[in-house]
Amino acid sequence: MTATTLNTATRNTAAPGTTAADTTALESGRLDRLRASLAAAECDAGVFYDPINIRYATGTSNMQVYSLHNPCRYAYVPVVGPVVLFDFKGCEHLSDGHHNVAEVRSAISWYHFVAGPRVDEFATDWADEIVALLGPSTTGRRRLAVDRLDPAGLHALERHGVDVIDGQAVADRAKVIKTPEEVAMIRSAMAACDDGIARMRDALRTGITEQQLWSHLHAANIESGGEWFETRLLTSGQHTNPWYQECSNKVIDNGDLVAFDTDMIGVGGYSIDISRTWLAGDNAPTDEQRRIYDAAYQQVEHNIGLMQPGTTFREIAERALLPPEPYHSLTNACVAHGIGLCNEYPLILNQDHFDSGGYDGVIEAGMVLCVESLASETGGRESVKLEQQILVTNDGPVVLSTTPLADTPT
Repeated sequence: MTATTLNTATRNTAAPGTTAADTTALESGRLDRLRASLAAAECDAGVFYDPINIRYATGTSNMQVYSLHNPCRYAYVPVVGPVVLFDFKGCEHLSDGHHNVAEVRSAISWYHFVAGPRVDEFATDWADEIVALLGPSTTGRRRLAVDRLDPAGLHALERHGVDVIDGQAVADRAKVIKTPEEVAMIRSAMAACDDGIARMRDALRTGITEQQLWSHLHAANIESGGEWFETRLLTSGQHTNPWYQECSNKVIDNGDLVAFDTDMIGVGGYSIDISRTWLAGDNAPTDEQRRIYDAAYQQVEHNIGLMQPGTTFREIAERALLPPEPYHSLTNACVAHGIGLCNEYPLILNQDHFDSGGYDGVIEAGMVLCVESLASETGGRESVKLEQQILVTNDGPVVLSTTPLADTPT
């Protein structure tokens, strides 16, 4: 399968390793950016429950997936002063001596699973401890940013006269520009992902199931020090249309397209979100497979070229290439989205969706973005999903993956 190559971005060819000093600089730089974002929001401090935000602030990681749905650990981050990590009871030793954490305490858990009918009581105890840390206001507002907060906790803070604002927006503004150390770690995570994808490509044969093929990338991620996958998006043949069906025990047949979206939390906790579509077996691609592949390829390559510093999100929406009919209606609403430790701000929608659900902003050097394409026909047999992860530089976008888009050399 072939497609016309558009030279819209420079390809990355190296993924440098990191040292302990690099990791210290990485974590310190992130904390500095978060404190600056808190200060810009006129907050005294922030309390962060999202494990992605805890990691961004402190560099610590513990039971990441469990704590996504059980608020069992949190971090107190003042604009000025010591960071206090509240960890799951019995896990306090995991972060002892960490350079970003001045003190580790046992978390007060007050979600219903552990608190039952005592939620309000335990939430009050939690708020009392947070307010004691907050102390006298440095801003005159006693303002606290919190990223996730159930009603009992919000009411308990409000009884203390604390002004609570959206901490997720504060964290997003900190994360939008990547430090040089973050870029180096993302390159390392991408190199590990590219290696895992190569293993999948070597393992692809007719008769293998989708889940068996998918397991090769999971194994490579764990072996490299990566962590988990946020979705299960690998499908084949008629299972690719409509898109967003999950990986199954379907057998991959000769001539099937195999499409996947990595969505992996990899080395250093950094997310790698790229998509490729391959042809299984030894059949030549059909005319329809060539058409849908070329539509998706042209879309992603054109739209990468739009990711220039100073370009507004609205300008991108207006200029973004959409696949032609009959593939237009099912293409992704998303032209591009930010990425770091997970999918992040911004989300840039295409012209069909921008006015109803989008928002404006500006592309800046230092952003890392994922540019998406999808060619899929209503009632058609197959879909093609492609996606590239890029670094925005002053000279334009740089593609970070070395895995080719085209299924065969172009």
